[in-house]
Amino acid sequence: MSSEPSRRQRRSVRIRRLRATDVEACARIVAGDPLWRRYGLTLAGARRALRGALAAARRGGASALEAGDVAVAASGGAVLGFIWFRREGTFHHSGYVRWLAVAPAARGQGVGGALLRHAEERIFRRGPNVFLTVSRFNRRAQAFYRRRGYARVGALVDYVVPGITEVLMRKTRGPLQGTRSPGAGPADHSTTRREGRP
Repeated sequence: MSSEPSRRQRRSVRIRRLRATDVEACARIVAGDPLWRRYGLTLAGARRALRGALAAARRGGASALEAGDVAVAASGGAVLGFIWFRREGTFHHSGYVRWLAVAPAARGQGVGGALLRHAEERIFRRGPNVFLTVSRFNRRAQAFYRRRGYARVGALVDYVVPGITEVLMRKTRGPLQGTRSPGAGPADHSTTRREGRP
């Protein structure tokens, strides 16, 4: 009898902010996945992007808002996955999930769902909408998001990489007008702010 937990057993997972010591594990999760490699993401590129997000968070202020938040799912010191998201910025007002990645050995154990809930809780404090994109060929990811209340709202042809269409998905609690979260600024559609990359 094996003392190793089965793949279906739930681990005790803690969601916390990205630390410098997590960057390598997170970068390896995405760089080792064939899906991410189709987008040209390398281990060095993933490290650079995550270190940049961490540096922006340390600086705080506008650079932290523009870079977004990175949260890590960890269990017993091991990084199981992470999510990179912005609380606002999409269409000037809405949250955006940039990257969600789970280590192959942790898939099917609720890690991705826990990370997504973590991001949504923070995004919905600022506004009523969460957006994300997923590759049109990635049917499993689309089904994952649909089960969690996301709906397809459009398609972006050749948005990131030539020949790949991104499906734009949205989870909503209502329109911007009339559903402003406490502490969020007015939903003034005439205000022009600098919008960072998703």
